[in-house]
Amino acid sequence: MIVKKTNFIKELKSGGFRKRRMGRWWSLGLAVGWAVNGCIEPFSPPEVSDPETYLVVDGFLNVNGDTSTILLSHTQATNDDKAVEKETGASIVVDAENGESYAFQDMGDGSYKLPPSSFNQDTKYRLRIRRSDGRQYESAYVVVSKTPPIDSISHRVDPVRNAMLIYVNTHDATNATRFYRWSFEETYEYRMPYYSSLTRDYKAGQIVSRKDNINVCWRTLASRDIKLGSTIKLSQDIIRELPVNIVDIASNKLYFGYTILVKQYGLTREAFEYWTDLAKTTQGTGSLFDPQPSQVTGNIRNVSDAKELVFGYFSAAQEQKQRVFIRERLGAYPRCQAPDTLDFNEAFNGAAVLLYFYQGLPKSGYLGTSESCADCRSQGGTTTKPSFWDE
Repeated sequence: MIVKKTNFIKELKSGGFRKRRMGRWWSLGLAVGWAVNGCIEPFSPPEVSDPETYLVVDGFLNVNGDTSTILLSHTQATNDDKAVEKETGASIVVDAENGESYAFQDMGDGSYKLPPSSFNQDTKYRLRIRRSDGRQYESAYVVVSKTPPIDSISHRVDPVRNAMLIYVNTHDATNATRFYRWSFEETYEYRMPYYSSLTRDYKAGQIVSRKDNINVCWRTLASRDIKLGSTIKLSQDIIRELPVNIVDIASNKLYFGYTILVKQYGLTREAFEYWTDLAKTTQGTGSLFDPQPSQVTGNIRNVSDAKELVFGYFSAAQEQKQRVFIRERLGAYPRCQAPDTLDFNEAFNGAAVLLYFYQGLPKSGYLGTSESCADCRSQGGTTTKPSFWDE
């Protein structure tokens, strides 16, 4: 979860949201007047550029026999394009209401992990954080949310969108869950238009045969949008074909092979309301008629300063997972411009990815092209096939 500091932070403190609706139409008219009568100059409110940052806590306690992960980071100004700043050196512990405690391990990259453990799913849990500067935070005690298994993952092509839509289906026969959240990891195989069979041996001063295959890669991407569902207004606790992902066919993710791992979580009503508010704030803003930013600070507080803003919601839940492979071969084989023909000096001292030595007309030489045409690693993937990959 990435939190950007919009101007709502300052307004939360000053109560400015009560004034927004009164001034909205006046602001719209003024903006139109500027557009007609003169140039519009960029304006960045001081609260948007406020250097003060706040703690962001993202994660949950996985009581279903898998690793639990908590991510700590900091908020950023909306005009800050730098990478998200991670929080390292913290101490994170989960306490059970029955007195047991579980310490997370600092992985050094802003993530903190707890190996699979045996949890009492009938007790409550809370999160405690101690930052390197001594500040301490804790969540409220939360119950464990039971999660029914995923029934199935279905998919079909939408010709209007030119995309593959992926759906989740689930139900709870006891009618006890009612509130759901989903996330996913998608992995796809992709290949380069050209195969590189040569590389440079700088120590020997030679061009030699390449031993590694950089033509084929696999890339895994995590979901970024918040996917929620509720059956609270239905007589039965059944979710049918709720869309969890849309894969554009033009992206070519579906051409060589695609798999998606869907993760499902039951939520309490309080957690569902938090994720709903967060979704409105992070995914719906951008126009005059979108939901306006609101305070989405969750259930985590500074122990000694209740006024400090902390973003995130700690929950304990059973995680249910299901993976499916899609072998539709949709899209097109990638293409690139014809490679260049290089002499030895150009090939050895240049930056081109070398394909092979061409013997013939109009001239012989080493064929070279760009990384984007011959080195799959340049597109963020890895040449190591995932252990779960299904041939």
